[in-house]
Amino acid sequence: MEGLAVIVVLAFVIIVTIAMGVRIVSQGEKHIVQRLGKYHSTLNPGMNIIIPYIDQVSYRITTKDIVLDIPSQEVITQDNVVIVANAVAYINIVSPEKAVYGVEDYTLAIRNLVQTALRSIIGELTLDEALSSRDKIKVKLKESISDDIADWGINLKTVEIQDINPSGTMQAAMEEQAAAERQRRATVTRAEGEKQATILEAQGRLEASRQDAEAQVVLADASREAIERVTRAIGDKEMPVMYLLGERYIGALQEIAKSPNAKNVILPADLPQAIKGLLNR
Repeated sequence: MEGLAVIVVLAFVIIVTIAMGVRIVSQGEKHIVQRLGKYHSTLNPGMNIIIPYIDQVSYRITTKDIVLDIPSQEVITQDNVVIVANAVAYINIVSPEKAVYGVEDYTLAIRNLVQTALRSIIGELTLDEALSSRDKIKVKLKESISDDIADWGINLKTVEIQDINPSGTMQAAMEEQAAAERQRRATVTRAEGEKQATILEAQGRLEASRQDAEAQVVLADASREAIERVTRAIGDKEMPVMYLLGERYIGALQEIAKSPNAKNVILPADLPQAIKGLLNR
């Protein structure tokens, strides 16, 4: 019985030892093997043989593309405007041993690198440039961190700017500024319209006054011509003149009588004598 137990234990140890010496690596992964605490080799996908009890798989690293979300942060632009920006980085580990032994936490390190570079790049731009130059920022961001993470065996495939927006306080200020600008434009437009209307009205009055003056000149010339003709026609005769003046006098009284403000119309008792008296003056 004791011999059988020893055989069973020995068989179990052999099976466990063989299992520990065979490592199956899945596709899309690589395993880091340490021998007595020191880096020894990198296991590729498939079946691999290691020395049991001496070699140990310490790290399992994915070779798939990794998406790193860069947290939002407040950034001050060149014109002292606070904006909130975040990004996303796509990386691929090409040298797992460098990623493991070159930096404590490569994901945290890359996030910090992207945030620092993003603050530096946007700090050199104005607000309008930052909001309209995403491609330019992306190119500069990739150039600034690619060399650094290459030392860790990591390839930066691309980095994208997700959002660049003014801070909440800045957005409120911009909305107020936009509303004030719209109000200013409306006031200017209204004032310009009133100015043009006033100018047109003044020009209309000026033109009407000019035409009235011209009409009065024409009437005066016509009256002068009529008087000259009448004078030449009657010569020294008095009765025709009295007749014409009386006719005009009666016409004037009729116009006065038509006025809504007229209350009484007084006619002279002796119209011919009155006209004659006027002529003798």
